[in-house]
Amino acid sequence: MKTNSPNSMFFVVFATAVTAIGGFLFGYDTAVINGANSFLQTHFALDPQRDSFLIGLATASAILGCIPGAMGAGFISDRFGRRRVLFFCAALFALSGILSAIPQTFVQFIAARILSGIAIGVSSMICPVYIAEIAPPKWRGRLGSLFQLGIVSGIFITLFINGWIQRPDDAAWNATYGWRWMLAAEVIPALVFLGLLIPIPESPRWLIQANRESEARTTLQRIGGDAYADEEIAAVKQVLRQEEGSLGELFSRRYRLPLLIAMVLMFGSQLSGINAIMYYSTEIFKNATGNTNAAFSSSIWIGLVNFIATFIAIGLVDLAGRKPLLLIGNAVQVVALTAVGLIYSSNPHSPALLWFVILYIAAFAMAMGPLPWIVCSEIFPAKLRGRAMSVATFCIWTGCLIVAQTFPTLLKLIGPTTTFWIYAACSAVTFLLVLLLLPETKGRTLEEIEQSYHRNYPDS
Repeated sequence: MKTNSPNSMFFVVFATAVTAIGGFLFGYDTAVINGANSFLQTHFALDPQRDSFLIGLATASAILGCIPGAMGAGFISDRFGRRRVLFFCAALFALSGILSAIPQTFVQFIAARILSGIAIGVSSMICPVYIAEIAPPKWRGRLGSLFQLGIVSGIFITLFINGWIQRPDDAAWNATYGWRWMLAAEVIPALVFLGLLIPIPESPRWLIQANRESEARTTLQRIGGDAYADEEIAAVKQVLRQEEGSLGELFSRRYRLPLLIAMVLMFGSQLSGINAIMYYSTEIFKNATGNTNAAFSSSIWIGLVNFIATFIAIGLVDLAGRKPLLLIGNAVQVVALTAVGLIYSSNPHSPALLWFVILYIAAFAMAMGPLPWIVCSEIFPAKLRGRAMSVATFCIWTGCLIVAQTFPTLLKLIGPTTTFWIYAACSAVTFLLVLLLLPETKGRTLEEIEQSYHRNYPDS
């Protein structure tokens, strides 16, 4: 199988990199609220003590849209193709960026953020699936990690954009206009994404499923040559003959294990508290240090570590494998989150707080950040992959919603120490379930992974 020529490598990397812009927009849209939060509270007269639910809703409203966005995208992409849904996703990001910047009331803001969430939900489902279906087996882990790299790049760059837009000496301007420009800036990368999607091809596996074999063959030949195209077409056809493609089949005994794995990874990634830190890092460190500038600098460090540590996953996922990275990452998360809770109980102004938060971010970025997307895009069959990923992304956004909505309330009711210990316990449970349930998928074709379920669970 010849998949290492410069032309084929450029073709696959370009298509993957363009798709990863969807991850960038995902990261930008989820993180922009971090810098805008305090200005929004001032603009809409929200009191942290009286209106903790509304403050949580302002943060979590985008996630409310993520759930229907992810659920609908799977069915639509199975019917109309991955590429069309990518175009829809790019257009929706641009539209939501405009609408999120112009609301006059809090209700209008929530509605606009829900629309943003639909775009995030669509991208979180379709981008990993497209990358998995176009990438050759030996590159799939690294190329799949580019989606997470796009997410963390969006988060990191957003910190600087928010910092550049806000005026430290003009609180009134920040509360009236600053947060609007932060949200509107998303339109620029969304339009770039829309334009760059034009030359990328449709997923060859979806084309075979749609009886458009000649188009699929052209794409596969560009990826790996004639022999590679013949092998992939034959393998995909074989597994398609063994699949019904119905929603009932997805919930059959044969796919019980991959569904359980998807739920463990997706819920586990969120219930470790990642978005409590990403959405509220500025507030956390402002409360800990009493210094807004120091809090912003701490958030920059978090974004930088998140970005750099993702390259550990890119470098090791196809060498060490998915399972070892997930086990190491979750184990380190348990240690770091436990330490964060201890620091809050003894001396919340300690510099050690930042160091253990950074350790947690690094562990998450090398494992539970990118790998759930990669694994979930690998373990489901071609006819079911779109709707299966919808179920998986439903889990991740439900978990994200729970954390984003409950974090301010948990801080108020039980305090930061117990809150972070709950997140540590969730990471410990994820570690045990990964150890017991997860098979290794590195270096295997999607069809080989699918055939293993037919061998192990012959009765659907």
